[in-house]
Amino acid sequence: MDSIKEVIKNVPDYKAFKTVDELNESSRKLAEKYPDIAKFYQIGESMAGDPIYCLKIGNGSKSILMYGFPHPNEPIGSMMLDYLAEQLVENENFRNQFGDVSWFLVKVADNDGAKLNEGWFKGPYTPLNYALNFYRPAGFQQVEWTFPIKYKTLDNNDPIPETKALMKIIEEEKPIFIYSLHNAGFGGVYNYISDDAPLLYPIFEKAYEDLNIPASLGEPEMPYAVKFSDAVYKMPTMKDSYDYYEKNSDKDPAEIIGKTGTCSYDYCKDFNDKVLELVCEVPYYYNPKIEDLSETEFVRRDLILKNLENTKENYEKIKEIYFPLKDKVVIKSPLVTALDHFIESSDKYLPVQENWAKTAKELDKKATVAEEFDNGPVSQTYKMLTWGMLRRVMLLNYEATKDEECKKAAEKVYEEMKKMSDKLDKELDYTVIPVKKLVQIQLMSGLYAALYAAEKN
Repeated sequence: MDSIKEVIKNVPDYKAFKTVDELNESSRKLAEKYPDIAKFYQIGESMAGDPIYCLKIGNGSKSILMYGFPHPNEPIGSMMLDYLAEQLVENENFRNQFGDVSWFLVKVADNDGAKLNEGWFKGPYTPLNYALNFYRPAGFQQVEWTFPIKYKTLDNNDPIPETKALMKIIEEEKPIFIYSLHNAGFGGVYNYISDDAPLLYPIFEKAYEDLNIPASLGEPEMPYAVKFSDAVYKMPTMKDSYDYYEKNSDKDPAEIIGKTGTCSYDYCKDFNDKVLELVCEVPYYYNPKIEDLSETEFVRRDLILKNLENTKENYEKIKEIYFPLKDKVVIKSPLVTALDHFIESSDKYLPVQENWAKTAKELDKKATVAEEFDNGPVSQTYKMLTWGMLRRVMLLNYEATKDEECKKAAEKVYEEMKKMSDKLDKELDYTVIPVKKLVQIQLMSGLYAALYAAEKN
């Protein structure tokens, strides 16, 4: 185990995120240098026709699949994979710790989306710059959430090309462990895991505590998340979402979900029912309040309902600017598809969340400081992201058409974002977490989960 600890300790002090081209070039050079151990090959094409690559390391009978950029605004995992790949090929003692294993490392699962985020990859790492250069695909164009599913009235089998590339590896290799490398924006560290594995939870906790990064102990990302331990939740699937919508809405859940599919874990179970999957969510920014469990004077239900009302108002402001110009938008960009999707989805999801917030008994208690902080400033940082995509759409359309109304709309959106940012700078009191620490957390959690999965299988 000493070699694993040494590898975690020696993560470089990264100052910026690598671009798609830089990550691919790094893999190509590694495979050329170590042809007996590593193979760099194409596994598919993106929706825009860009090649998607995999770096296979080792020739073991058991397979581990790890992929970065399941959401293209989440680059931390790609840096972890870049470093891990080097260590696996160059450090035989480290590689041998995992036994009879082949590693399938997909550093960039969403090429097109990652390239649309590269505007902030080199900094500055402020919430405003992040929002100004942010892109996240519509649900039905996300690598992580377009795996086929058939459940009750939901029957979605239209995976995007990027998802098909991962499906091929899953079907052929039947991995014992999948590590889908997500990260959050603001908050603390939390994990999703497919099995209740108490042996791993102290390791997850040590991974972030040793680096003085807080756990995320505020509101869970999903109201129906099943808690295994502090900051550890059961891996959610689209079946869980369906059941939540069924319980809290009088509409057919399939209508609310639309064309979105399920996740890689749900799909892989059909090929290896013993597969273990982990998601380790690490943030760019933090504030100690995110793990403060002391009680406030506020009722948790009231804070959530207030936040939901604020979310509705936020989308209404966006609609006021966007809808009068919508017919003038002629550019064909994933940014337009995403913006339309998130606005349309808010009309479907918010009533469901409101119904849950009004009826869930667990919300009767006083809120903690962490829950208050999550429902306030943290939530506001995420609201700014949709504004950022609206501004990019207006600017791109102005470049294409020279329509002055689009230019004025982009300026108005920036003014709104600057006001939000200035207010948040005072309320958040945030620290930008070094990339090295975030890579170390994901690396430690993932490596010990991989050992656990190898033993289990």
